Amino acid sequence: MHLLDKIESPKELHKFDLQELRELAKEIRELILSTVADNGGHLAPSLGTVELTLALYSVFDFDNDKLVWDVGHQAYTHKILTGRRDNFHTLRTRGGIAGFPKISESKYDYFGVGHASTSISAALGLLIADELAYKKNHVVAVIGDGALTGGEAFEGLNHAGQLKKNLIVILNDNEMSIDKNVGALSEYLSQIRLAPQYRKAKRDFEELVKKIPIPGLGEKILTASNSIRHGLKSAIVQGAMFEVLGFTYLGPVDGHDIKAMQEIFNRVKDEMTEPVIIHVRTTKGKGYKPAEESPERFHGVGKFDKYTGEILKKPAPKSYTEIFSKAIVDCAKEDKNIVAITAAMPTGTGLKLFSELFPNRFFDVGIAEEHAITLAAGMAAGGLHPVVALYSTFAQRSYDQILHDVCLQNLPLTICLDRAGIVGEDGATHHGVFDFSYLRHIPNINILAPKDENELRQMIFAATLKRFPTVIRYPRGAGLGVKVVENPASLPWAKAEIISKISGEADASIFAVGTMVEVAKKAADILKNLRIYVNVVNARFVKPLDEDTIYELASNSKLVVTCEENILAGGFGSAIAEFLADSNIVKPILRFGIDDKFIEHGSRSELLRICGLTAENIADTIIDKLNNQH
Repeated sequence: MHLLDKIESPKELHKFDLQELRELAKEIRELILSTVADNGGHLAPSLGTVELTLALYSVFDFDNDKLVWDVGHQAYTHKILTGRRDNFHTLRTRGGIAGFPKISESKYDYFGVGHASTSISAALGLLIADELAYKKNHVVAVIGDGALTGGEAFEGLNHAGQLKKNLIVILNDNEMSIDKNVGALSEYLSQIRLAPQYRKAKRDFEELVKKIPIPGLGEKILTASNSIRHGLKSAIVQGAMFEVLGFTYLGPVDGHDIKAMQEIFNRVKDEMTEPVIIHVRTTKGKGYKPAEESPERFHGVGKFDKYTGEILKKPAPKSYTEIFSKAIVDCAKEDKNIVAITAAMPTGTGLKLFSELFPNRFFDVGIAEEHAITLAAGMAAGGLHPVVALYSTFAQRSYDQILHDVCLQNLPLTICLDRAGIVGEDGATHHGVFDFSYLRHIPNINILAPKDENELRQMIFAATLKRFPTVIRYPRGAGLGVKVVENPASLPWAKAEIISKISGEADASIFAVGTMVEVAKKAADILKNLRIYVNVVNARFVKPLDEDTIYELASNSKLVVTCEENILAGGFGSAIAEFLADSNIVKPILRFGIDDKFIEHGSRSELLRICGLTAENIADTIIDKLNNQH
């Protein structure tokens, strides 16, 4: 019987000895590896935190204590230990285990995550809620060094330090060497800080100084002593940055040494009453050689052969990301004012090639989308044309900067939103289905969505020539396989493409945008076989709309239909409906898109079918609507 099979409750880990925990780590790694090989997922981060998770669960009581993961890429061991072992094979499949912690999935998922830098703020909120309910327990936040580049993480650290709450923050350092030159000295200082004698002497000194009868002298002595103490620490220990924020800094500690972590966690749990940050060093992909050697490649990975590490990909056309990558490089070769910016996603967004060819014109700001946009705005104000490449879901964080810093000043820059629409197995936190809605109402902005990869290249060439803000959004994965023209023709700005047009009055006019254009064409073919004749329009632009084309075709149709891979509220269909109302065109309208709900994880094809965004559903619904008009 495997050790893993004995765990029915995470509390049982308290009974495991060190050797058993080490054996358990091997079993968990094998389960994660086998499952992710079959389903895809975040392999390298979760392999890197197996021992860390076991150490936490063998020390803390997370039936009462609380654990918050940042992003959640590294939480697979946590899921396995908390009642989801037997269903772990369903990871990231429709109706199965989610890829990220999720409140509705387990009582041990105390906070749902998926975007970076939120754990410290959320954990502090949980701690305050427990204190106000007179609960005595510990709250632990685990945050990676990458997520610590996000501003919200420092906002949380600052507030926790100010409140002096006994928040425990674990810095999972698997890439950046925050304390590269500390070594034994830092470990020695950590032991001193943990010692109760040290903390008692510190408190006694502060109380003694405060009793000095001369007004103000005690405070001056404390201020001076603190300044000297912090100055010396800054000179020899880089972790003093956290102490300036009000945290006791401990570490670094080997994140694969269960015994060392247990010792420090136990002492923190039993003895510390102030905010503490524990610096833990781990290796991404630990225990699986291909992931250790290529952690970036195995960070979020599709299905692969676990024996060779070879990614299992079916032959497919080039992805939209690849098309963007080459297009932006080609544009930059012609225009030296083009610069590229991303937020910790040079490979994911396709800017890796740009960074290699134009290193002085490439800027990776870390997980800081707000900064990325305002940085771009400053560059644009200075005469450059920045291209900011983000995932659609992460661009949501920079809404105010897009509105206030870019569009209010009508600055010339291009924002390219990859992973727009339904992205599949990553689920609700990662679907990029809100961008039309949260961007469309902003003055001065232009919003485009290509029907295929050739049109994406055309749009990039056109947008980088404009002197105003432009957003181009496109989907994850492979294109349609159309021929991509090396020197694209000039894109007629704010003009739709009429794909098919009926002579005289049409039964319906379908206005589609982005990925839904191909679906609309297939729906039109289905209807044509039933002698229902429709116009099909590739809108291209969500803003500004091609009002002349919409007016002409809508006026000569029995039914107006809109199709988008975006939330219906405030999206492309709303824009068409608003225009028709303002133009006094009274026509029945059908809007296809995503209803007012969050879409869970599953394959992209499954989710599109559930959302009704298939050619068959669109055709059937149009038929029903036309029949009910008579």
